[in-house]
Amino acid sequence: MSTNFLPATYYEQFLSEQTLRRRPSPIRSLYPLEKTPNLISLLAGKPNASTFPFTSFSFTARGPTEDPSLLGPAGGPRDTDVNVTIDPEDLAMGLQYTDTAGIPGLLSWLGGLQEKMHGRKTSGEGWRISVGAGSQDLIYKAVNAIVDPGEPVLLESPMYAGVIPMFTNLGCELHEVETDAEGISADSLRQVLESWPQGKPKPKVLYTVPYGCNPTGMTASLARRKEVLKLAREHNFIILEDDPYYYLYYGTAERVPSYFSLELEQPEVGRVLRFDSLSKILSAGLRIGFASGPERLLAAIDAYTGTSNLQTSSLTQTLTLGLLKKWGYDGFYTHTRGVSAFYGHKRDVFEQAMDKYLKGLCEWVRPEAGMFFWFKLNVPGEDSNAIIRSKAFENGVLALPGTVFLPKGGTTPYVRAAFSLLTPEDVDKAVERLAKTVKDARGEQ
Repeated sequence: MSTNFLPATYYEQFLSEQTLRRRPSPIRSLYPLEKTPNLISLLAGKPNASTFPFTSFSFTARGPTEDPSLLGPAGGPRDTDVNVTIDPEDLAMGLQYTDTAGIPGLLSWLGGLQEKMHGRKTSGEGWRISVGAGSQDLIYKAVNAIVDPGEPVLLESPMYAGVIPMFTNLGCELHEVETDAEGISADSLRQVLESWPQGKPKPKVLYTVPYGCNPTGMTASLARRKEVLKLAREHNFIILEDDPYYYLYYGTAERVPSYFSLELEQPEVGRVLRFDSLSKILSAGLRIGFASGPERLLAAIDAYTGTSNLQTSSLTQTLTLGLLKKWGYDGFYTHTRGVSAFYGHKRDVFEQAMDKYLKGLCEWVRPEAGMFFWFKLNVPGEDSNAIIRSKAFENGVLALPGTVFLPKGGTTPYVRAAFSLLTPEDVDKAVERLAKTVKDARGEQ
C-alpha cells in the first residue's frame, strides 16, 4: 500500500477563524534570519546577556534504573547518581529568548525519540515538533487553533476533566463517545458519525487519551485504534492523541502502538496530532510537554504561543536537554521502565486493599497504565457525587466523583481514585474508609 502524506494546504479546512485571522509575530517570524552569516541584526529587543547574574548551572540526578525501589527519596548521594553540567553555549541559549517552537537541541533529541518509539521520521513526512509549557498548554492552543465557537466536537466519555473547559468555554456542541475496558468504543464513534444530520458539518476533532486514560485507567486496544483511524479518514477529522501516560504502561502484554505510529499504515497520513508529556517521568514542575503532528497545525499552535507566552522557558528546556543528553536514549528507556514498574507496584498495592475491603461494595477493571482506579459504587441510585463529596470526606478520605469527568455533566455511580502518592499504610486506611462510606450509603453497619 502506497502512503500519501497530506500536504500543508490540506489543513486550511481545519483551522479556526481566529487562527486564519492571526498573523505571524512581526519580530519572532524574523528570528531565523539572525542566524545568517555576517548579518548584523538590529531586530529583537533581547536583553544583553552580560547583565544576567547566572554564570553556570550544574545538578545531580539519579542514574537511570529499572528497579522501582531505587526511585524513592535518595537520602543522600548514590553511586549511580550522575552529575550534569550545562555547557556554556547551551546555558547562553537557556538564559535568552529562543525559538518559539523550542530550542533546537531539544527538538532534535525529541525528534529522535519519536522515531525510535513511534517509527516516525522528522524528514519527508510533513510533521514536526513544538515544545510547550506542559502538554496541556499545547492542547489548549491546538483546540483554539482548530475549533470555532459553537462547533461540534467528538470527546471520549468519561474524559480528563482539565480539558473539558477548553471545549465548553467555546460553547462547543459536545458529542460523547463511549468508552469501556478496551478504551474508546469504535462502535459508539461510528454510530455518532453515521447518524449525523445530512448537510450539517461534521466534527473536525476527536479528543482521546489512549494509554491509562484519566480517569478510567483503560488503554485502547489495537483493534479499536485501527478502527478509529479508519473512521478519521472516512469522516475527515483530526485525532487529538493526548498520551501523558504512554511511558506509564505496566501491563504484561506487548505495548500497543500509538495512533501516531499506526497511521503510517493508512493510505493517507497526517490526521493525528500527538501530545506527549515529561511531567510524569522527569518532573511536573519542569512544565515540558511536546506536540508532534502536521507542520501546518504546529505552525498554528506556535502562532498562539508567539502572542501568549512567547515560548516555553529556555532554561527548563536546557536543563531537560542536559539530563537527556547525559542519559542518552537507552538511559531514558531504562528510566521510564523503572517508572512504569514503580506505578505498577502502586497499582497492585491499591488493588490488594480494594480486594480486602471493597469486594461486593464496588466494581472495577484493573488498569494496565497510569495512576488511577475507576470504580463503580454498588449503592442505590446512580450518583456518586453526594456520597464522595460529603460522606467520604466526613469519613476522612477524599476522591473525585465521576460526574466531573463527563463532558455534558450528569450523574454516574463511578469514582476516580489516584494511587500515585500514598504509602501502603495510607492506602489501607483510605480504602477501609471508602468501604465504610459505601456501607453507610447502603444502610449497612
